[in-house]
Amino acid sequence: MTRTEALDLLAQHITNPNLIRHNVAVGFIMRALAEKFGENQDDWELAGMLHDLDWEKTKDDFKNHTKVSKAILEKTDLKPAIINAIYVHNWTHEIKPETLLEKALYCVEELSGIITAAALIQPDKKLASVTVDSVLRKFRQKSFAAGVNREIIMLCKEYIDLELPELVEVALNAMKAHAEEIGL
Repeated sequence: MTRTEALDLLAQHITNPNLIRHNVAVGFIMRALAEKFGENQDDWELAGMLHDLDWEKTKDDFKNHTKVSKAILEKTDLKPAIINAIYVHNWTHEIKPETLLEKALYCVEELSGIITAAALIQPDKKLASVTVDSVLRKFRQKSFAAGVNREIIMLCKEYIDLELPELVEVALNAMKAHAEEIGL
């Protein structure tokens, strides 16, 4: 599957432009991590881009989140390893991520929410005004972006051998590099 095909698939299954931007942002973060780890950047970006493909269909039935995506994606030419990473990222399935791809997606999907929220509270509502330190300060405030599961993000050291500040830096820089495309 190409990036263009992935964007088309998002457009077929998601109507909320902010949700599409979230998926695209996670794709950029995953691409940056793939570069850092010497992995296939296209595959990792696709995993990030498509991770919440079924969110609008399953947001009120979280146990089915990623199950619907898996069924949709199995009908495409997307690699099984990518489909599995997308499936595993829903922590309610209680499947421990095993591959580096699975572990990275599991940790960073939630992190993108805090970074986005940190941008939206800036006077200009832009990523350019966000720093690693400001994200880390907001990370410690449990009431900020309260829906973000910080415990999952904190698995970054165990799962992908990155300390939180380094992961935030990679993610923030990836999002800043594509700020216009993700609307921030």
